[in-house]
Amino acid sequence: MVAITAEPQHLIDTPTGFSELGLRPELLQALAELGYEEPTPIQRAAIPPLLDGCDVVGQAATGTGKTAAFALPVLHRIRDGERGERGARAQRGAAPSAVVLVPTRELAAQVCEAMRRYGRRLGVRVLPVYGGQSMSRQLRALEEGVDVVVATPGRALDHLSRGSLDLSALRMVVLDEADEMLDMGFAEDIDTILERTPDDRQTMLFSATMPPRIAGLVRRYLRDPRRIELSRAESLDGDAASITQTAYVVPRGHKPAALGRVLDIETPEATVVFCRTREEVDRLTETMNGRGYRAEALHGGMDQHQRNRVVGRLRTGTADLVVATDVAARGLDIDQLTHVVNYDVPSAPEVYVHRIGRVGRAGRQGSAITLAEPGEHRMIKAIERVTGQPVPIRKLPTVADLRARRLELTRAALREVLAGDEDLDRYRAVVEPLTEEFDVTEIALAAVKLAHDAEHATDEEEIPDVELRPEVRTRRLPKNGRKGRRTSGGMTRLFVSLGRQAGVRPQDLVGAIAGESCLRGKDVGAIEIADRFSLVDVPDAAADEVITALRDSSIKGRKVIVRRERRTAR
Repeated sequence: MVAITAEPQHLIDTPTGFSELGLRPELLQALAELGYEEPTPIQRAAIPPLLDGCDVVGQAATGTGKTAAFALPVLHRIRDGERGERGARAQRGAAPSAVVLVPTRELAAQVCEAMRRYGRRLGVRVLPVYGGQSMSRQLRALEEGVDVVVATPGRALDHLSRGSLDLSALRMVVLDEADEMLDMGFAEDIDTILERTPDDRQTMLFSATMPPRIAGLVRRYLRDPRRIELSRAESLDGDAASITQTAYVVPRGHKPAALGRVLDIETPEATVVFCRTREEVDRLTETMNGRGYRAEALHGGMDQHQRNRVVGRLRTGTADLVVATDVAARGLDIDQLTHVVNYDVPSAPEVYVHRIGRVGRAGRQGSAITLAEPGEHRMIKAIERVTGQPVPIRKLPTVADLRARRLELTRAALREVLAGDEDLDRYRAVVEPLTEEFDVTEIALAAVKLAHDAEHATDEEEIPDVELRPEVRTRRLPKNGRKGRRTSGGMTRLFVSLGRQAGVRPQDLVGAIAGESCLRGKDVGAIEIADRFSLVDVPDAAADEVITALRDSSIKGRKVIVRRERRTAR
């Protein structure tokens, strides 16, 4: 494997403009019309070898331009030298030349839209294929012929089994957000799909993180790939914006107040707050609405129409705060987003990387805020190791800080009104009679006080000042040394009410847990599948969350009961 370590000195000798990368004129024109002037580091490093037909493994942080890094070469190669026979076949319903596999329907729609914008002058037909869409519409489009299919693994397999997706003419395969797909239990599905593709295809694998399991995919399906590894600092060079990372240490019971205080100080345009469970999302959404925020919930218990409506409100500015679980926010891409808040420290550093990558895109500034509890010292240190950047611990703003900030905002608002062309004459009838009794300054002070009392009627309380403390980890052994509900290594065994008779496979259980809770696939421990039930080991700290998250979900289309395994008498 050829490794390209994109150190700054390495990038000095690489092309610095899109026009120097060797892309087709139609693509360059589309990029210029979209306002893209300079490629990001991952684009500069990946596009040349991809245009040469090489297999590529690309690692860069979320939000640093990975989509364009593979989409532009795919579009270029589809039309490069294919105007003759390929163009004629396309009119008769040709099989696709490229397939892009993504973990979620949101990301499928996002990638599809990007490829359509980049390739609009090439006449390339791009089709999104994912669950929740009309199957008949997808069947009709595939029959008419498309150039690129952007699909989730499950729906791609559905079409393969129907015979409606023909991969015989495939020239390129892209695995986008490969780490997410593996964590959601799609490993076997990916194997099945790739085994149906031609051996001489070009394969591209892009991911924000590179867990060990990805190495297995690379060995099996990529041929002598170029490896491009960019650290977060390198990924955010050039056009990409820096992300300001901050953590506050807050006792659990004071987190809602702390979140409100931080947002009041920061005054973000649009924010996503990440929570671990649906119940926590609903509770916090209600709390933040009570504080005067236009907050919306986003979690796996909502259908696609509801999710789209919430995202649309944030985009149009009718909502300024979305409280979400990780699974519901996968693939979320909102230009207006300025802040990401980790209401709970993520269970894995890779989750943190994905979360904060949703801000600071396309040259914009972004802020990532984490509300850590005093005992989460180890998790913060793990995040710093993975990102290669410190996460500064700041003192939570005090009540005095909050009041000063509110007065500052009021002063700015008054200046804007006074400098504007608003008609203030209708208020003279209130002010002028008062000037006969009081000084004008005193009248203004009283008006500001009334405005503040009306907007901030709730008295703020000071939040206790606490610090991170190193965790002391102990191992508890069950009485008489026997293995009970608490398994070895700090794991809890859960009972799931479906087994072999329902067609349940290990990847179905892993996918459900990773898709509905904060856990990653690699966090799930031993799995035992019996005829009518299954047993799954999960970390002790996440057991209650997994039980709650799966309560309203389904596996293999069937509702499940999930609880701790009951101990039997001995």
